[in-house]
Amino acid sequence: MSTLLHDILTGGYGAMLARAEAGVIRSATHGGHGDAVQNAFTLCCFLFACACFVLSLKWLSAPTTARKGNHIGALGMLAAIVGALVSSEVVHYDWIIVGMVIGAAAGIPMALLMPMTHVPQRTALSHAFGALAAALVGVAHFYMDFGKEGTPPYVMAILCAEILLGALTFTGSLMAFGKLQEILPTRPMTYRGQNLVNIGVLSGAVLCGVALAIWPDQTWILPILIVLSLGFGVMLILPIGGGDMPTVIALLNSYAGLSASLMGFVLDNKLLIVAGALDGASGLILSIIMCKSMNRSFTNVLFGAFGQVQASQQQGDKKPVKSTTAEEAAQILGIASRVIIVPGYGMAVAQAQHKVRELYDHLTKRGVDVRFAIHPVAGRMPGHMNVLLAEAEIPYDKLAEMDEINGDFAQADVALVIGANDVVNPAARHDPSSPIHGMPILNADQARAVFAIKRSMNPGFAGIDNELYTLDQTLMLFGDAKAVVGSIAKELSDME
Repeated sequence: MSTLLHDILTGGYGAMLARAEAGVIRSATHGGHGDAVQNAFTLCCFLFACACFVLSLKWLSAPTTARKGNHIGALGMLAAIVGALVSSEVVHYDWIIVGMVIGAAAGIPMALLMPMTHVPQRTALSHAFGALAAALVGVAHFYMDFGKEGTPPYVMAILCAEILLGALTFTGSLMAFGKLQEILPTRPMTYRGQNLVNIGVLSGAVLCGVALAIWPDQTWILPILIVLSLGFGVMLILPIGGGDMPTVIALLNSYAGLSASLMGFVLDNKLLIVAGALDGASGLILSIIMCKSMNRSFTNVLFGAFGQVQASQQQGDKKPVKSTTAEEAAQILGIASRVIIVPGYGMAVAQAQHKVRELYDHLTKRGVDVRFAIHPVAGRMPGHMNVLLAEAEIPYDKLAEMDEINGDFAQADVALVIGANDVVNPAARHDPSSPIHGMPILNADQARAVFAIKRSMNPGFAGIDNELYTLDQTLMLFGDAKAVVGSIAKELSDME
């Protein structure tokens, strides 16, 4: 939800303001009646855009109105751009047009060609671009207006905070993209004293900001602030594993929104203040929800290195697992009354959502009640499973959140787990030594029968074995999720 709002707000309007800072605006001291009319129109456009963004955030909070929320948010973005372009402060459009062409050349292929399974990566890039725009605006203003005596300390403090947040979000988001795309290792990368080093780098950046607030004419401090902020963004993501990426993406979204809001204070732009505040607050709230869903704190997410393989858990005799075939699974599913499907990242990797829809259609034709259990942190970004299932046109009313459906697993004949791992691990309930202990999970183990689709018995991002796979009622289906679900659907079709 908030990631979509961030795309609409920070990336578009913030980037355009960054281009404006390249020298295409003029002083507000010029002009007359015509300028007053233009500025009044700009103000009306900005007010309309603010209203659209609030409605967008409201409607994006529910699946049934999400499409409408996306459209009204895009309309608000269009109004914001139009209002900025007709402003009396614009001198010429040469560089603006160049920037729009470059942005469109990058954005249109991303929108049309990037598969839905790569939405988390695209979201991370969106955060990076929007945050970079905010940081560039801050740097430009510093050298144009603020790097001199007489600047109020609070203005310089806001400017430095904007640059710091924008720079660390830029490199942090690029690091998140690298881990999501598996260009970088998805496991946490840690070393002795890492947290102290990270805190030291962040403290150094903050001290640079304080120094600039006191001595704004000391322009040599700004490059140090930028380098420290960029470095901290990299170091912030290094110790975070892939299992925490949903929370991290939401948190980076919040940082980018706050940076945009601070940019609004610097530019005296009410639209950016409102839009950035909405974006920052929604991202922070979403991060809190994600942490609550994992029963973890922000500090544990940022500094806990969740996702490291737990050596102690890998030792000793492993319990045997039982496997089955697609034909046997189809026979059991075909006579079931209630089936709950638990999608996970394995479904996303295999791009199996359309095969899941085929399976859903075959089961519902046989009168089976099929529902989908969505864990808040399943996948690589908030709402990842919802997006994929919506792409496959699974009815919205068949998607249920964890708290809503957990009590129904005990009445389910079959729980079909597709590529989910840690979010269905019973160890979270009873094993205090487990890194996921206390994390709310989906109660798939309470179903009468469990089918679990996995490529292999490799552990998930928590680095521990899943007790669900060794239970008496669990049968494993090994292979690519798309191929396995497709085989089950074909067997059901042959049985009709």
